[in-house]
Amino acid sequence: MSQAAPKDAGPARGVLRPAFSEGEFQHHRQLPSPALAGLVAHYWYVAWDLRGLPAQEQATLPHPNLHLVVEQGQARIYGVHSGRFMRTLQGKDRVFGIKFQPGGFYPFYRQAVAQLGNTSIDVAARFGADGAAFCANILATDDVMSMCAIAENFLLRQLPPADAKVSHISDWLARIEQDRNIIAVEDVMAIAGLDKRSLQRLFQKYVGIGPKWVIQRYRLHEAIAQVQAGKTLSWSDLAQELGYFDQTHFVRDFKQLVGMTPGEYEKSLGF
Repeated sequence: MSQAAPKDAGPARGVLRPAFSEGEFQHHRQLPSPALAGLVAHYWYVAWDLRGLPAQEQATLPHPNLHLVVEQGQARIYGVHSGRFMRTLQGKDRVFGIKFQPGGFYPFYRQAVAQLGNTSIDVAARFGADGAAFCANILATDDVMSMCAIAENFLLRQLPPADAKVSHISDWLARIEQDRNIIAVEDVMAIAGLDKRSLQRLFQKYVGIGPKWVIQRYRLHEAIAQVQAGKTLSWSDLAQELGYFDQTHFVRDFKQLVGMTPGEYEKSLGF
């Protein structure tokens, strides 16, 4: 039987500047095999060529996911970043990463992943010599499909025992992302069948951040996606649609995360 072709993970969410007016920029995302789908969201690859051009600032909004990132001769595991992640792109370079499912890194780590919040550790701190070899193998190839295959084989060799809580958490976060009626921690408590303290503790252990933060981030990701789609928006209507009590709170949260108001962000995209 022939092996199924790898599937592209589709467009990214949370990249504030999806394209540059000058230079070359690539962003590839690939889904893992079914054996890893419960733990890994996708593999990703970013490359740019800005030689002879000004440096570009790229901002990415946070997700409730951990990443294993290979770049500039090293590999590091990054916890959940609470604010937007800023990166200056210059010259010619590339970055390869593994985005774990919410809760998906915990079975590999076996410690509360909240302790990795807003920080990172070297891949060898968790995976030892295998992690160092993985980094070297990724850096030795220029082909993104080969990088994904290397990452896939590496994780399959490290595959931890099944953990039913990961599947439950993944289902809860999918509900939070897709159901706009979920606007409060109490809504997640009802879905999970847990009291507030137990839910918070579970999120800190597996996800690395609290459920209130997750709800707000997913709602703001949706707002940004709508702006990027070029839709004519009423900010008050959008605020209500995303579960905010009023436009003021929505604009405040949007500006705190993005660095500008929704209207300013819309103008920055040329709409």
